[in-house]
Amino acid sequence: MNHRLTALCAVLALSGRALAQLPPPPVPANNPLTPEKVLLGKAIFWDEQLSSTGTVSCGTCHMPEAGGSDPRTRLDPEASLHPGADGLLRTADDVHGSPGVPAHDVSGAYQRDPLYGFHRQVTGRKAPTVIGAAYSRHLFWDGRAEETTVDPETGQPLPSPLAALETQVLGPPVSSVEMGFGGRTWSDVTARLAAVAPLALSDTIPEPLASFVAGRSYPELFTLAFGSPEVTAPRIAMAVASYERTLIPDHTPWDSVLAGQFVDQVLTPEEHLGLQFFLDPSRGDCLTCHGRPPSMIHFGDDRFHYIGVRPATEDPGRFAVTGRPQDLGAMRTPRLRNVELRAPYMRDGRFNTLEEVVEFYNRGGDFDAPNKHPSIRQLNLDPSGVAAIVAFLRRPLTDPRVAAALPPFDRPSQYADSTHVPQLLGTGTPGSGGLVPELIAIEPPKVGAGHLTVALDGALGGAPAFLLLSASHDPLGVPRFGALVYPTLAGSTFVSVPALQGQGPGDGWTSAVLPVPSAPTAIGTQLYAQWFVLDPGAQGRFSASRAVGLTWY
Repeated sequence: MNHRLTALCAVLALSGRALAQLPPPPVPANNPLTPEKVLLGKAIFWDEQLSSTGTVSCGTCHMPEAGGSDPRTRLDPEASLHPGADGLLRTADDVHGSPGVPAHDVSGAYQRDPLYGFHRQVTGRKAPTVIGAAYSRHLFWDGRAEETTVDPETGQPLPSPLAALETQVLGPPVSSVEMGFGGRTWSDVTARLAAVAPLALSDTIPEPLASFVAGRSYPELFTLAFGSPEVTAPRIAMAVASYERTLIPDHTPWDSVLAGQFVDQVLTPEEHLGLQFFLDPSRGDCLTCHGRPPSMIHFGDDRFHYIGVRPATEDPGRFAVTGRPQDLGAMRTPRLRNVELRAPYMRDGRFNTLEEVVEFYNRGGDFDAPNKHPSIRQLNLDPSGVAAIVAFLRRPLTDPRVAAALPPFDRPSQYADSTHVPQLLGTGTPGSGGLVPELIAIEPPKVGAGHLTVALDGALGGAPAFLLLSASHDPLGVPRFGALVYPTLAGSTFVSVPALQGQGPGDGWTSAVLPVPSAPTAIGTQLYAQWFVLDPGAQGRFSASRAVGLTWY
């Protein structure tokens, strides 16, 4: 029997009888699931206060509407650009990763990054999905998150090892790119989390999470989940992993087939044809890495392969973990459930559509290496074959609850998507070289947050500068924010900088860490801020940034 006939027989076998269905994920003996632990993990996962700037949660990079990945790689590709191996932006090896935090220190002062300035730094790989991650034995693209036996906060051996899902949680909060300041430790993370009000930056919180939080502190929530109030790194990892173990996408149309419904009753003719191509080694050859019948449950083998997306030496992939030459450039196979929601695709976000992905496989990849997987070869699919495979990958493998962010994939609202994010105003006034200094303000003006940072970039290096702070958007009665002579204004204050960092036009930079009011009476009041630079090359000898409006909430 030839390969094609074997595959077609397999399709017929998938009709009208129950098959292996998506099982519950494995749960470590030392971290049993409880409702309280799941809800605590959900609160932490969606709390942007876990980051040192208050702007990034775990969920920021793992939105359900994006299939558990990062929607910003599609919605804002410019802001999600990483330079790749050559260190240069807008070259062939660029990566669409996840924007994290600006480079900053423990005080909150921003540090100018050579690539990103004071803007958000970007991860070197696209965020993989968190949905269904509980089934994987190795996490991250290179699989570096495995079982760990050491408490990252104390350095002492753990009584019981943490599984891969728990271990993965321990990375991003102390990453100076993703969530933290340079040198941030887990002691810093736990101290911050213990001190903030849970989900204080979220305007809306779904039930039953809202009832669970209900004005409690994080130590009180940890008492409900663990029996005592200590906020520790292992407990955070166990709580978040418990929540992630509930993110099971088992309501896809394909699950109806696994439950015994006839294929022809579930799939359209084009989707059914796509399934046949998917199964047939002579036409699609998708099974090698994405599952074989009759299981075809996860649509991913949880293994590592080099497939020729980019040269193997650009990103070492699994080789960085194992040191084995056969693993150079190899990445963990992504599972295909909800894949239609996760554009762009591959570890570098290289392909914007599933059609581009299938065409990549159709031509046998783009690069070769001795360890390239043998299934990556020219397939000679015609356009209708490509379209059929794409049709099968879309609706049949998509859980509608994920796409609509319905329970258990519902979530609190995020500060980053709210109207509280500071808004830039006016036009600014150019200085030397015709350059308008840039004001950067992204942190939440949340009463009780302690501080927020307002940075300046692109000004005249070495020049004196000051940040004007005023309760009025028009302190001098001028129609818009622009350069002014150095004023003395009643009701306004200044943060003076004797000399900006950098040298020459466009190279000047600094940042100001501003105290945030703590009294509830400040809620609803406004603050306006604008940078001014003493610049001989500017009209009136002052250049100015745009202004920013902050409303305390």
